[in-house]
Amino acid sequence: MVIVEITWIIIQVLIGYNLVLPFVLYLFSFLVRKKIYAKAPAEADYGIIVTAYEQTDSLPAVVNSILRLNYSNYLVYVVADKCECDISTLNFNDDRVILLRPPETLGSNTRSHFYAINNFKRAHERLTIVDSDNLVHPAYLNELDKLFNVGFTAVQGVREAKNLDTNYACLDAARDIYYHFYDGKLLFNIGSSATLAGSGMAFTTALYRECLEHKDVSGAGFDKVLQAEIVGRNRRIAFTGEAIVYDEKTTRSDQLVKQRSRWINTWFRYFGFGFTMIGKGITNFSRNQFVFGLILLRPPLFIFLLLSVFCMFINLWLSITIAFLWLISLIVFVIGFYISLAKSDTDSRIYRSLVNIPKFIFFQVLSLMKVRKANQHSVATRHYHTGEDDITPKQNEN
Repeated sequence: MVIVEITWIIIQVLIGYNLVLPFVLYLFSFLVRKKIYAKAPAEADYGIIVTAYEQTDSLPAVVNSILRLNYSNYLVYVVADKCECDISTLNFNDDRVILLRPPETLGSNTRSHFYAINNFKRAHERLTIVDSDNLVHPAYLNELDKLFNVGFTAVQGVREAKNLDTNYACLDAARDIYYHFYDGKLLFNIGSSATLAGSGMAFTTALYRECLEHKDVSGAGFDKVLQAEIVGRNRRIAFTGEAIVYDEKTTRSDQLVKQRSRWINTWFRYFGFGFTMIGKGITNFSRNQFVFGLILLRPPLFIFLLLSVFCMFINLWLSITIAFLWLISLIVFVIGFYISLAKSDTDSRIYRSLVNIPKFIFFQVLSLMKVRKANQHSVATRHYHTGEDDITPKQNEN
């Protein structure tokens, strides 16, 4: 009986710390002096990699946004993987854009990245990864330079919402704001590393090759492997909220279920990196690795929220005191979630969409039920906002 009680306590602690950790990070951030990074003295040489799989509708828009960068020293490598039907319509009349069509289907982000790297026209000092559905802010590379200029070799920017046309898109954007605030800005500010988001990120070419050149990462989740390789070397991943790419948010329920099933599958495949990272953090006395390991162990939001509510209700019969602690922890999480929105430039439509969170969670539960077959879905999410004018103006509360 004692063993069962101890096991139950451990399980609750492993679930419950995820509720309060973000707020603890927020409190710790007040102890850290904010740094201002100066403009880089000179432009570096970037290879900008844009990957597309099966769909090319959005490529003209993302390439045009890149060509409007306030920067001159870069080349764009567009890797059109398995785009047999659409590639004939692509015509980029600019010498800075190199269109690459692999002779065989690659079916992997990293394979597409290295196909571009192996076809670099010159030895680019840095590379940055942009999704085919993204649009790039004109100051994107200038802001990345500020972090590289002080010695960082990996930098994650912000993926702001390109579209807020449905409640699903707004809630997807709210999730991204939460993760950028806690897993990006605050983690980096307290001396750990920002988590990688899959696009809007940049690295020295040497580091990227060192981490992934000898690994064949299939399916979703290459960013999980990459961040584990970087932080495992005790290097930090910097974060900047000023290097912005605009990312298409999920607009339809079927799109949400398929996308989230792949993402959940990715967490189950790679959450074990967290134990390894915590071990390295203890061995190396590394705050970077230890705190980052704690974050890697955290399940997707809806999973630990549902588990937390379940634990609270179970304790109504076992211990009213513990049930009350669960309630307090859930309230702390809600406060922390609100802080992430309030401290960010959050559109009023996102606030209004929050009443639909239960419905959003329901579809993610459906995703969890399909997680075993997640890799049978297309490796690319279907895009519905393919133009340059798809960025919706923000609506602010005044």
